[in-house]
Amino acid sequence: MHGEYKMPGGKLVVVDLEVHVGRLQQVQVSGDFFLEPDTALDAINAALEGQPASAGEQALAMTIQQALAADVLMYGISPEAIAVAVRRALHPEAAA
Repeated sequence: MHGEYKMPGGKLVVVDLEVHVGRLQQVQVSGDFFLEPDTALDAINAALEGQPASAGEQALAMTIQQALAADVLMYGISPEAIAVAVRRALHPEAAA
């Protein structure tokens, strides 16, 4: 499954994932944004892995935020923008 979201005033967030037994699997977040440190992307992917496919944007964004160290800097994206891209991957008809 594939979802994209261009954050207003920000950058493009792309999420590719699969769903197995109602849970997010093989989550890969990418896009034209920047994170410091680079390892923060691994933390985001790991935080989303195993989350319920039924989770809403707010719950996903909170999960991402909680997984990030306090010193992580996000340029052009936010946990909320990533959550929107995840939901669009799960429900592409809603993104149209």
